[in-house]
This record gives sequence, C-alpha cells and structure tokens, in this order.
Amino acid sequence: MACLLEAPLRISVLSEVTATSRHYVDRLFDPDPQKVQQGVIDMKNAVIGNNKQKANLIVLGAVPRLLYLLQQSSSSLELRTECAVVLGSLAMGTENNIKSLVDCHIIPALLQGLLCLDLVFIEACLRCLRTVFISPVTPVQLLYTDPTVIPHLMSLLSRSQRTQEYITQIFSHCCKTPEHQTVLFNHGAIQNIAPLLISPSYKVRMQALKCFSVLAYENTQVSMTLVNVLVDGELLSQVFVRMMQRDQPIEMQLTAAKCLTYMCRAGAIRTDDICIVLKTLPCLVRMCSKEHLLEERVEGAETLAYLMEPDVELQRIASTTDHLVAMLADYFKYPSSVSAITDIKRLDHDLKHAHELRQAAFKLYASLGSNDEDIRKKITETENMMDRIVSGLSESSIKVRLAAVRCLHSLSRSVQQLRTSFHDHAVWKPLMKLLQNAPDEVLVMASSTLCNLLLEFSPSKEPILESGVIELLCSLTQSDSPALRVNGIWALMNMAFQADQKVKVEIVRCLGTEQLFRLLSDPDTNVLMKTLGLLRNLLSTRPHIDQIMSSHGKQIMQAVTLILEAEHSIEVKEQTLCILANVADGNTAKELLMTNDDVLQKIKYYMGHSNVKLQLAATFCISNLIWNEEDVQAVVNSDCAHKGQHSSGSQERQDKLREMGFVDILHKLTQASDPNLCDRAKTAMQQYLA
Repeated sequence: MACLLEAPLRISVLSEVTATSRHYVDRLFDPDPQKVQQGVIDMKNAVIGNNKQKANLIVLGAVPRLLYLLQQSSSSLELRTECAVVLGSLAMGTENNIKSLVDCHIIPALLQGLLCLDLVFIEACLRCLRTVFISPVTPVQLLYTDPTVIPHLMSLLSRSQRTQEYITQIFSHCCKTPEHQTVLFNHGAIQNIAPLLISPSYKVRMQALKCFSVLAYENTQVSMTLVNVLVDGELLSQVFVRMMQRDQPIEMQLTAAKCLTYMCRAGAIRTDDICIVLKTLPCLVRMCSKEHLLEERVEGAETLAYLMEPDVELQRIASTTDHLVAMLADYFKYPSSVSAITDIKRLDHDLKHAHELRQAAFKLYASLGSNDEDIRKKITETENMMDRIVSGLSESSIKVRLAAVRCLHSLSRSVQQLRTSFHDHAVWKPLMKLLQNAPDEVLVMASSTLCNLLLEFSPSKEPILESGVIELLCSLTQSDSPALRVNGIWALMNMAFQADQKVKVEIVRCLGTEQLFRLLSDPDTNVLMKTLGLLRNLLSTRPHIDQIMSSHGKQIMQAVTLILEAEHSIEVKEQTLCILANVADGNTAKELLMTNDDVLQKIKYYMGHSNVKLQLAATFCISNLIWNEEDVQAVVNSDCAHKGQHSSGSQERQDKLREMGFVDILHKLTQASDPNLCDRAKTAMQQYLA
C-alpha cells in the first residue's frame, strides 16, 4: 500500500513548487512593462543560489520569454539588462540548465545584444556569455559561426575592465584547435590582449595570461610572434618571468610558466635560455611540492613533463632540483591518513581526484627517464616505484593506466633496467594483461614497451614467448592504426632475431603469407621497414633461409622485385637488398636468385647506383652468390649475412655472373672512394681469382 500512496504525495509537492515558479513566469507576460520589469527583478532574486528554482523556471518556459524580451527593441534598456542578468544566473546552475539555454539559442541572441551601445547591457550580455561558454557542455564552435563576432569582441576589449575580463575568459575557453588559434591570431588577439597583462585589475591580467597560454600551445606562428612583443617597453617573456615570482598568486605563477613552456616547445625560446633553465623549470618543480593544492601539483608536474620531454639537459637539471624524484613519490601517498586537511570538502575532493596525482607523477617520471640512464636508475630505486607502476597498469582510471605504461616504456629503454627491475618484478605479466583489452592509445604504448621487452638481451623475452604472445602481435599487424601495425611487426621482428627455427616457423604460420605480403605493400613506410626487418631476421641462418625460401620463395622474390621497382626511400631499398644478400647465403635458396635474371639485373643496377649504401648492399648479394667454398677466408658482414661453408656450384654461378657483366662492375668498384665498398669489391674479386 505504501508504494501506491507515495506517487500522489510526490505529485502534490511538485505541483506546489511548480505553482510558485509559475507565478514568476506568468508575470513576464503582463501587458504592463513596469510589472514585467519588476517580475524579472523578483525572478532574479528568487533564483540566486537556488538550483531547484532555476530548473523549475527553465521547465516552465521562462528562457524563451526572457530571450524575447531581451531582443525586443521596444523593451527598455533596464529590462533588457535585467533579462541578461537573470539568464546569466540561470546559466550558473547545472549542466542541464546550460544545455537548455543553448537549445533555446541563447548564444546568438546575446551576441546580437553586443551590438547595442549601452555598456551596462553589453557587460551583462558578456557576463552571461562567459558563464555559458566556460561550461564543458557548450559547443565552442558557436563562437566562430558568424565571422563578424571575433572582430567585434576585439573592438569591445577597450570598453571597460569587465569587458576585458569576460572577453579574454571567453577566448581562453573557446580556443581549442589550431583553427581557433589562427582565427584569434588573424584578428589581432596578440596586439589587443598584450596590454592587458599590465592592467590594474588582477582578474584581467589573469585572464589575458590564460589567453596567451592557449594561443601559444603547440603553435609556432603565435609563439614566434609573442617572443618579439613589447608590453610597455618590456619584452613579453620578461613580463611572464615577473609573473612567476614567488610573491605572485600560485595561479599566475603556473599560467606564466605554461606560457613560457609552450613558447619553448614551439621553438620560439631556446631550452638553454635563462628564462627556461633558471626561472620556468624551478617554478614548475616548486609547484610539485606537497605544500600546494592537489590541482596545482598536478598541473605543475604535467607542464614540467611537457617542457623537458625532448631535452635531455633539462631532464638532468630537473632530476637534481629540489629532490624532485623523491618529491614525486609523495604523489602516491596523498591524501594519507595523517594529511593535514581540516577542510572536509577539500578532503572529499582530493580523495576523488587522488588518481590525477598518480597520473601526473607517472607522466613526469616518464619524461624524466626518457634519455638518461642515471635518472632511470634513480627512479627505479625510489621507494616501491616498480610496484607502483605495476599497480598503475591495472587501475580503474584509463588515464592512470596510460600514464603508468608510458612511464614503463620510458624505463624500458634501459638495458640495465630490462635485466634487473623489469625481470625482478615480472612486469611483462601485467603488461600482457593490459594488451588483451585496451583502447588504442593504451595499446600503442603497451605494445611499444613490449617491443623493448622482446629484445634479445631482455630476460623477459623467454617467458613472454611462452605466454603465447605471437598470436596477439599478429593481430596487431591487422589494425587500422599504423602505430599499432608498426609495433606489432616490430615486436615480431625483435622476437625473430637469433630465434630458434621453431619460433620462426610459428611466426610465419601465425602471421600467414598473405598478411606478410600485405604488410610489404603497406602505405606506411615504418610498417614496410619493420616488415623487411622481420623478413631479414627470419632469413638469418642457412637452414632457416633454405626452409623458408623453399616454401615461400616465389612470393618473397615477387615482393622484393616490386619494392626494388617502386619509388621507395634509400633505407627501404637497402633493407630489401640485404634480404636478397641473406637469400644468396642459403645453400639451396641462392638458386632462386640465380634463375631469376630480372632480380639479377636489378642487383647489377644498384651496384652502379650513386648511393654507396645501395652499392654496398648489392655487392654483398653478388659476393654471397660467387662465394667459393674452397676459399678458407671468412667474409664478415654483420648487416646482411652470416658466413660459413657454402654449397657447390660456385663455378657455374661465377661463369653466369661474368657473362652478365658483374666482374667488370666489381673491378670498377675496387677503385671506389668508399673504403668499405672498395674492400667488399676486392674480396668478391678474390673469389674469381681463386
């Protein structure tokens, strides 16, 4: 019975609330303009701080009526202004409120309102627009639909401090793409906003600073322009340096550091510039200390990671600044049971967002350890670091998992760490688990890491092989993502290096000849190069060469011919010729070359090529073909083939190659200016003399 009684109770309460709200909406339709204006003012007072009232008024249709009154030229300026204020207040409610306002076309109505000459009304419209645009649910593209909007907003910057604050805040929230940056830049954003950095209003200075940070991000054109801008006779970069001083608010220090970071990464400021090494980097390290708020520590760490990502010297400086590596370990302990947070709301917020600290720490560790062996060692020796990374790989947050695997990838570049920490903590197990079911961005980083774990000196290689990884890697080679195809084939290439015949046969079986040859015609050069590398490693010892060529020789020769005929880079053709050199090293496989005059003519062509690398690789092919097994001298070639006893029939091969003009070419090459090519040609000629 209780369930049946509950519904009428709810309805009566709802109707009571709606009736109260209905009264406010009804007054908007009164024929007396004075009563309408008073109704709007009463509505304004009723909705302040009352989200339920805001939602009710929206449901009851207040928004279309307010927008109608705002746009009517017959409405008084006072009424239009009050309407804009109420709409701004409604926008400060929930995200659903914002969606409703946007659906009612509030943005074009407010933008139209900016054409009015009255400053108070303009400010009310801008304040509402600002509130709507800073919401994540508002499509920022709505600011750029009408090409006259941005220049008009630029012209309003000079009207008042409020217009400056609201407009720069709108720009900083609505500049999301390179196209947006270009539009703002082309309409004079830099010239118009730069003077605001010395405004007497902190809010204006702060919003102008945020504008420059979004304009400069990964934008060389903007950054190169900014570096030459003068503000009241002072270079803009020096204005940013002043804003990073310790006596400035943290928000300002951080945003100024971001501006200089983005200008540096865009190539406008050198990485060894004093303003980067002695000002920006120390400021960002300072932000990582535990005296700062969680979001400040996160932003500081992520910006610092971005600043030094490509520069080993900055990584070394950062690693020795304020004990940064140890300081980051605190990111994993926060908030602890003894955290000095007395504000319950703050504690609740930090508990919900603690994963962001872990994500930022992993990102910064990844950046710090991307090049220097000593830094990697310092990171892995930080308390429980490897355990934390392993835990991070299975966290519920996808961003933490991605950052953890990025950190692991950075550390996996170290031979020492692959042999010690990675082996001791069996990191390959959680990595394999991560590869089973993950989004592409995680898969790319995880498979890159796996490539390093499959290098021949890695102790993890054997257990990974035993875990049945070949099938997984072969499936990656069929991905639509070029990065995943590259990593799949790269890992197989590393796996095939000096592998047992059993492993090689399994790779060929699992990959399938159709897929292998599909990869040899892949439009992505990196995929093609790694596939050639795999083929070269599969064809690396004589029994393996003969076995693979006996079953797949025809297709391999066909694929090789197509590559040598097509427009490919020197590197691709060199790798292809090295595969032919390996084939020429087989006992029975070399006959596939000797009976293919088309391929022999191509080898001959590349022996006379203008590029020494191609000449050398082609000469290796011929050297292997004419090899005389009675000659005891070993021919060493770490790149193309492994030498030992050769099969009989060398005389017949030598005769055919002489008839085709190879001896004449070898004779010319003995006079080559390149010493390696000269030596290779002389060694080959000795076979004839023998």
